[in-house]
Amino acid sequence: MSSTTRERVLRHLTAVADLQPPVQKTGKAPYPTEITSELFRAYTRSPHDVGGEFDVPCEWTEEEHEAWGHRAYVTTECLAWRGAWCAEERRRMQNVDLGTTQYLGLPYYGRWLLSAARILVDRDHVTLTELINKIDEVKKRHEPAR
Repeated sequence: MSSTTRERVLRHLTAVADLQPPVQKTGKAPYPTEITSELFRAYTRSPHDVGGEFDVPCEWTEEEHEAWGHRAYVTTECLAWRGAWCAEERRRMQNVDLGTTQYLGLPYYGRWLLSAARILVDRDHVTLTELINKIDEVKKRHEPAR
């Protein structure tokens, strides 16, 4: 039975969503004899590993760069220059270690910032409480005046 590229991509994304839903579902893992080729592919491929993959056609448009993306890039590069992490660590944390939901749901530089926050907390450069307090402080600073 022949299927279109769009149908194959949709089946793959559905299989991945069943394996890693945004909200954890209870249930049991399938027995090895129950794993179809689509489930096997969903288990073994990370979301950023798209080499040789089919994709649905999309319209390319040139977009204005957002200032926060530039600031995120500069911040994370400064962390690397200061030795907080290396490029390979960053790539692994922002591509491989994220699940499909976060990988597809966050903007490109949003994944960079999430990885930076994780590494800063993991390496005890800041505590999670300090990070949350600073985020709240910055949010308040940028709230519109009432």
